[in-house]
Amino acid sequence: MRWFLGLFFLLGVGAIAASSLNTKPVTPTPGPVAIAMEPLVLNADKPEQLELGRLRYLGGWNLTSGRTLFGGLSALAVRPDGEIWALSDGGVVFQLPQPGGASKVIIQARLLPINKPKKHWMPRPEDSESMAADEDFRHIWVGYELLQLICRYDTSLTVIGPCRRPHDMAGWPETESVESLARLPDGRFIAISEGGSGPAGGRDMLVFAGDPVNIATRRPLRMSYMPPVGYDPTDAVYIGNGKLIVLNRRATLYDGFTAVLKLIDLRQMREGAALDGPEIARFAPPVLADNFEGLALERHGKQRILWVVSDDNHLFFQRTLLLKFALDEDL
Repeated sequence: MRWFLGLFFLLGVGAIAASSLNTKPVTPTPGPVAIAMEPLVLNADKPEQLELGRLRYLGGWNLTSGRTLFGGLSALAVRPDGEIWALSDGGVVFQLPQPGGASKVIIQARLLPINKPKKHWMPRPEDSESMAADEDFRHIWVGYELLQLICRYDTSLTVIGPCRRPHDMAGWPETESVESLARLPDGRFIAISEGGSGPAGGRDMLVFAGDPVNIATRRPLRMSYMPPVGYDPTDAVYIGNGKLIVLNRRATLYDGFTAVLKLIDLRQMREGAALDGPEIARFAPPVLADNFEGLALERHGKQRILWVVSDDNHLFFQRTLLLKFALDEDL
């Protein structure tokens, strides 16, 4: 039965994706959106389970809405006041409160301003897949996969930010491009291609010495990120102590979606290096698993909270899962 469900899942993705190419996209409407937050246990077969590798489960929610606008969440950021910003692949930012006692909440949907190309082979060529923020949340940076573009916005989101197509991203596959974007405290940025090959194998990884949108930022260091075999990187977040967590996703006929978190020591970074590290958590049934694409870090004093979100692709058999974990203090 499991393999049959996997086959149904992959065929369904292909069929719906193909049909969407011939459908004129509806312009998203910003404003309030009602969503439901259904609490979930980490493991339905073992409800008492809280430990997952080097993580401790603090809560999880299935997010649903009657509005077709909601979904497709591909990146996360957390404001200093705790509000969660979730970026959809359609250029929409959803402002969510921290999940708590309320089962239904009203959130705000805001559109990212961007100059779209007049002609493109996809109905929504923006395909916003990655996001990073500065520490005081004055600016966010957004990676547009199909456009091979990075844009910087102030968090009022009222004007089109400066944008740039970094030359070193030009060879990345359009549909497997800037899926991961992380900002380091010293102002450097890391961009990882979902599918582009790195100089030492694995996936291409660029380290910008400063703002990648600034034309004065010198050419980035190029190296290789080594994902688990069969997996693709979908996001990355800096957690302190010179460490980066990278989220890796896989879809197979037998298992459906699974994901792996890897810990990368950034002291290894140098031109041409192959960056690898240990697995710190694995998401696979019966543990909650779906199309995980976004990570964010939140701090409460010395405690570090890792948020993980899944992209439902606006498909009925996938879910928008928002998970909350405490990181092992030794990471």
